Amino acid sequence: MSKLAALRQTALDWIAANEARMSAFNERIWHFAEPAWREYKSSAAYVELLRAEGFEVEAGSGGMPTAFCARWGKEGPVLASFSEYDAVPGNCQAVVPRREPRPGMHPYAAGHTDPHSSLGTAALTSILAAKAALEKTGTPGRLVLFGEPAEKVCGSKPVHAAKGYYDGLDAAVVYHPHLQNTVTAETHFGAYWSCVVTFTCDNPESWIDKALLPIRDVGHAAARAPGATDALCLMYTTTKYTKEAMFPHAGSWTLNEFIMHGGDATSDNLAPRFTQIQYSWRTPSLPMAQQIANVLMANARSAAAATACTAHWRWVTKTRVGLPNTVLTDATWANLQEVGPPEYPAAAQVFAREIQTGLGLEPMNDPFAAANTTLTEPADFEANLRHFLPPWQWHLSADDYVEFCWHCPTVRLLTARPRLRSPDANFDYPQWTYNALGGLPAAIDPGMFVAAKTMALTLLDLAAKPGLLDAAQAEWRERTGGGVGGTKWVAPLLEKDFVAPVDMQWPEYVTTARGDEWCVPTPLDGLGAGEAL
Repeated sequence: MSKLAALRQTALDWIAANEARMSAFNERIWHFAEPAWREYKSSAAYVELLRAEGFEVEAGSGGMPTAFCARWGKEGPVLASFSEYDAVPGNCQAVVPRREPRPGMHPYAAGHTDPHSSLGTAALTSILAAKAALEKTGTPGRLVLFGEPAEKVCGSKPVHAAKGYYDGLDAAVVYHPHLQNTVTAETHFGAYWSCVVTFTCDNPESWIDKALLPIRDVGHAAARAPGATDALCLMYTTTKYTKEAMFPHAGSWTLNEFIMHGGDATSDNLAPRFTQIQYSWRTPSLPMAQQIANVLMANARSAAAATACTAHWRWVTKTRVGLPNTVLTDATWANLQEVGPPEYPAAAQVFAREIQTGLGLEPMNDPFAAANTTLTEPADFEANLRHFLPPWQWHLSADDYVEFCWHCPTVRLLTARPRLRSPDANFDYPQWTYNALGGLPAAIDPGMFVAAKTMALTLLDLAAKPGLLDAAQAEWRERTGGGVGGTKWVAPLLEKDFVAPVDMQWPEYVTTARGDEWCVPTPLDGLGAGEAL
């Protein structure tokens, strides 16, 4: 057996010996279900485990309390990956074959959708397996695992990039659960920008010249400034109107909003003093992202001027776009073929059939989608993407893994999350079914460990396979026009002194005298919601 073959087998043996432990870790993160910027328990679990495994860990990296940077090794190429662990508000689901929130939780609390619990655990497992192999064989190599919170708002990676954490990386192998088992080729993800617009009514008493009134002190009968609630409503409405005129309906761009604060509960004859609305937009190019920002800024100024308010703008994030690396795509695809697609045990199939029966479907002998248990050639995956895109568009949707692409050659592996086979082309399973399957070890572990094995093998190839890293870096330098600072290189879009918006009132779990609660006010089912329209 060659040295490289022994190195690779050592990693696979480590994963086989530690599957139960890593499965339990994944299940733990899934049950934490902490949303963006509030993943305190999840990040602490990673930090504790990595330190126990011999990594030097900086907790709270980049000024983000739930981020971390874990490093191991003293010499050799610097190879990186990342773990994510944020959940999504509104997706609380128990591991049961019916729509049901986790015990004691509101159905609108957070839950894992993609799920990022398995994304993070797969990367963690691959890094630990690669470490075990490098250490046992004495092969030079340095490993870095980043803990990346708030991926659902593409929050942490642009901050890490801006503050220099990705400087000096030689290559990155990253992963995401998906619909198929494949590797991303030429078409990568686009830009994701997000801001929070705050309206404050600082001087409502100056709205009207009181000398115009016959009685100066009229109390609640006095004219009042429109205030921050009206400013937010104008911003919301104006943006809905101007959205139609921003760009043609092409390019798969999107613009979404989230009302964070709605007037500080002011319902008296006083001007509402404070409101906030978050906007997030996805575009296939940076100029398109900037144009949307220009329109939003103009709308905010206009809404503030009409309501005696001041508009404040704060960036949440600004990502670049993805950059392919065919050398790494080919190498990772070869490893995925060697590992093979996920195989689902009987426990997963029984659970899947129970879901189908509960939905009034005939339970299937093979209840999982065909794409779950087959491999999709990167070229075929690329062709399917291109079928829906105009020729000029090479980026779609958004994910902040793209930040790594501009600092080192990066490859993005995809393995299929468990999805059920549809009885016909017109049937869609409800979202809760995917969330429930994501929390069932028998269903989520197969794809997670396919990913972990494939990533570990690719990391070790980069460390020890002659010529692979050099070829990947040569392609990366060509695509960036010379590497960092090259003629086609794009620098981080956030400033080095950027302060991550961890202080804002994001949805989270809170502890009060009443116990642990989900802080977004939501009525209990059937109680207090009002009459259905």
